[in-house]
Amino acid sequence: MKVVSFLASHGGSSAKAIIDAAKSGALNVEIGVVITNNRDSSIYEWCVDNDVRVHHVSGKTHPNEALKDEVVRGHLLQARTDLVVLSGYMKKIGPATLATFNNRILNIHPSLLPKHGGRGLYGDKVHESVLASGDKVSGATVHLINEEYDEGPVLVQEEVPVLEDDSVLSLKQRVQEIESSLYISAIEKMA
Repeated sequence: MKVVSFLASHGGSSAKAIIDAAKSGALNVEIGVVITNNRDSSIYEWCVDNDVRVHHVSGKTHPNEALKDEVVRGHLLQARTDLVVLSGYMKKIGPATLATFNNRILNIHPSLLPKHGGRGLYGDKVHESVLASGDKVSGATVHLINEEYDEGPVLVQEEVPVLEDDSVLSLKQRVQEIESSLYISAIEKMA
């Protein structure tokens, strides 16, 4: 059985959904570890409350980038991680972790890549870009990460319509509704 671990920053809604699916048996994977760069994040507290192994690794705990990268890599290896899932993780993955888990780190992006992706396009900025472009569809993309932002191979995508009266918030909510199930199907495909 494949071991899935997570890098998360904030609420970790995708991580929570994937962990819940694994615990219920709906997803046939084992949960490794959650690593967060934000000790005050709700995902950290959720992990503590739900008996999920969690570590805080950030610039505060490890100011040296190379050491921080090695610590993240070490926690993932110690958990026997096969796949790494990013859940709202906004930091660039260090070279040691990226090399060790080459083609095994998944990210979800709230648009249909390659459109509306790249450095600086994350969160609400993606939805703003979609609305400004006049696109009639948006959606979510699960892709493998590489050294460049949002340029790794696409695993799965799902579309949602862009409605004429959409705001950033309404489009964001529609995209978020499909993200967890899309992530789970990508993990099933990889596992």
